[in-house]
Amino acid sequence: MKDYWKGGNMLYPLPAVMVTCGDMTNSNVFTVAWCGNCNTNPPMVYISVRKERFSYDILKQNKEFVINLVNEDLVKACDYAGVKSGKDHDKFNELKLTKLESKYVKAPSILESPVNIECRVNKILELGSHDMFIADVLGTTIDTKYLDENNKFDLKKAKLITYSHGEYFSLGEVLGTFGYSIRKKK
Repeated sequence: MKDYWKGGNMLYPLPAVMVTCGDMTNSNVFTVAWCGNCNTNPPMVYISVRKERFSYDILKQNKEFVINLVNEDLVKACDYAGVKSGKDHDKFNELKLTKLESKYVKAPSILESPVNIECRVNKILELGSHDMFIADVLGTTIDTKYLDENNKFDLKKAKLITYSHGEYFSLGEVLGTFGYSIRKKK
């Protein structure tokens, strides 16, 4: 049996990420759960941000940001960065996060994050409650301790988290690989 609900955002779970903006001197870190890939070639991502957020004006002005993936070690910082405003808090200091100079953008990356994705805004779509910042991916930094013996990013080792309806979850076990459903058995 199924129950019918009115239209709503039920596309869960989502990655919970910490986004950094500004520059090495004046920066902010905030949490975004509405983000994702939107193109492969050229590589593009998006984040959706409410206009009331402290970082909104920084993003509109600088048109650069870094998506910092969050793992189990950073989940408490991720939550804090989402409920406290950069208008009233220096979250880098309060959370003891280390600013890492980014290679392609002025916004700092978070050293403790397993993956930092440097982005430059390509387009801003005004959608209603949120504006979508569509961005070109200029470069990605990966902490080498999360690479396996083949230099592949090891999701299990990184212990990334997701967000669903107000809760944070660890990513689980591998259930298959791309194309496994049609691969011929030996």
